[in-house]
Amino acid sequence: MYNFQDKVALITGGSSGLGRAICLEFAKSKAAIVISGRREKEGNETVRLVEELGVKAIFVKCDVTKSKDVKQLLEVTVEKFGKLDFAVNNAGIIGKNKLINQYSEEEFDEVMDTNVKGVWNAMKYETLEFLKNKQGCIVNISSVSGLIGFPYNSIYSASKHAINGLTKSAALEFGHKGIRINAVCPGGIKTEMLENIFEGTGRPSESKENMIKLHSLRRLAEPEEIAKSVIWLCSDDSSFVHGAVLPIDGGWTAH
Repeated sequence: MYNFQDKVALITGGSSGLGRAICLEFAKSKAAIVISGRREKEGNETVRLVEELGVKAIFVKCDVTKSKDVKQLLEVTVEKFGKLDFAVNNAGIIGKNKLINQYSEEEFDEVMDTNVKGVWNAMKYETLEFLKNKQGCIVNISSVSGLIGFPYNSIYSASKHAINGLTKSAALEFGHKGIRINAVCPGGIKTEMLENIFEGTGRPSESKENMIKLHSLRRLAEPEEIAKSVIWLCSDDSSFVHGAVLPIDGGWTAH
């Protein structure tokens, strides 16, 4: 277990699922945590769970698609804790399960605004803060579908490919200024969001089994497994890992 005593971590989309698991892993490592999201009730529940582990945490309601919200999020973080050491950009949505020619312009914009503009907004203000102290670490949560095609969810796949591009390009811009930037690309994760996707197909058991078969480990990931990889990327053990897009996909992309 890592010791992040006196460190401050910001996690967007930390209200539930993978985001909450990441918050709890940081808490186990003794970092103070800023949790952001749009759902206040769920966000405050994450705060409660984090505080049970003996560390400080706050929830800041934030819509990452809105620049003013993200700017305020960073201002509140520094006002409360005096600095920022780690940022995990996890907020995102999957969108509708349909063919590319069935997407409306509004549905396209919703996915791209949240997943791409949201990560860009976050990175913009995070890097501005990190530059003040000439140090910092960003981990963007991408997806296995940012590495390969994803039929019936092409817009989501496009958004995650874009996150990988943002990660690599920003890494080239800021590495020499003491800021490490990486991304992780999980496969299927046991979360409520994924279960809702299975239910939405009308054949949840079949859909789940089909996804499991895509992983050569023949199972889905526990959220904690992905969260631990994120923690490692923020630690000194990964000090020479920079501009990486790391598959954590149970062998999905090894095919």
